[in-house]
Amino acid sequence: MDDRAFVKILKHLGYGIAGVFALIGLVLTLAFFAVKFHLTNDPGVVDLNDRYFQEIKDKYGQSSDDSSETINYNEARLLHNLSVLSRYYPANAFYIQNAYFKSRNLKEAQRMIQAVNLYLQNNVAYHTEVGSFEESGNPKKMQVSTGSVFEWMNIKEWQDFKLAVAKDKKLIDSAALVTGVEPRLIVAVLVGEQIRLFNSSREAYKKWIGPLKILSVETTFSLGVTGIKVPTAQTIEKNLYDSTSVFYLGEKYEHLLDFQTKNIDQERFNRLTSYKNHYYSYLYAALNVKQIKMQWEKSGYPIDDRPEILATLYNIGYEVSVPKENPVVGGSGIDIKGKRYSFGAVAYEFYYSGELYELFPFKNAKFDFTDV
Repeated sequence: MDDRAFVKILKHLGYGIAGVFALIGLVLTLAFFAVKFHLTNDPGVVDLNDRYFQEIKDKYGQSSDDSSETINYNEARLLHNLSVLSRYYPANAFYIQNAYFKSRNLKEAQRMIQAVNLYLQNNVAYHTEVGSFEESGNPKKMQVSTGSVFEWMNIKEWQDFKLAVAKDKKLIDSAALVTGVEPRLIVAVLVGEQIRLFNSSREAYKKWIGPLKILSVETTFSLGVTGIKVPTAQTIEKNLYDSTSVFYLGEKYEHLLDFQTKNIDQERFNRLTSYKNHYYSYLYAALNVKQIKMQWEKSGYPIDDRPEILATLYNIGYEVSVPKENPVVGGSGIDIKGKRYSFGAVAYEFYYSGELYELFPFKNAKFDFTDV
């Protein structure tokens, strides 16, 4: 081979290598701008049952008749409904009864019943029995389901998730304590984030998530177990010390996310993607939810008692958090075993399911709570 041919080969090889690096640079640049301008975000959906959620909010709103006569009547009706439900879905009846007897929170128990009734809208026999509101000395035999009315809670991965999240109880409680956000509400947004990975991370699930019963830690566009994006984390941090922001929580929260090094980007990444300690994932999530709650409260549209709305806004981001009278439930679409759910609906169903109630019970308030 002469020198000119050798030089020509080297020249083409150089062009090839340069092209490969240029392509890599292009892909990384496009990924950066995709995250920056939220192009990777799921455009979201409005949940098909949004109107139902609104009706429940109106039916069991903040104001109520607290007379002993009304309370006794509503409790009797609740117990009747539980009696009927126990003949169709005993697991769900048990969870609701357990939560009610421990919390004595009638309003939340009524909402738990309504969360179940959403799935039984077309069951005429069930609603006929519930509507009768009288004892039946000889109930008809019927087919009883041993699972949950919430279909996605019947999959094996859900059982693994419950074992995994139990390991993080102390971390979740710690984040709840310093932020004043109810632990169960933090878990509600965690469920929405984790359950969508049950299908998309199958290989990871088979290798370590399932066998080790651990939560999935994201390390690309979304970070940690609660799926916090870098721009969202930066906004949460800024809102903590910007007293002019509608998301500002007050001086006592300003230093919760102070950094210890000058390399803030790397420290933030390390915080959120730690496989051994998920505390910051829960802390950022709790602060995100509380800042959104504060914005709506300041605007005259409190959503403290709407976990499905708080979860929806957590999922779709600050940019589309616009306080209004009738917010819609939705968020990213989540496919679970061939059925599609919305992020907000999944959080709502978990919150009022009674599942994991022994670890994460209702507090007397979802924000700035104190134990009764």
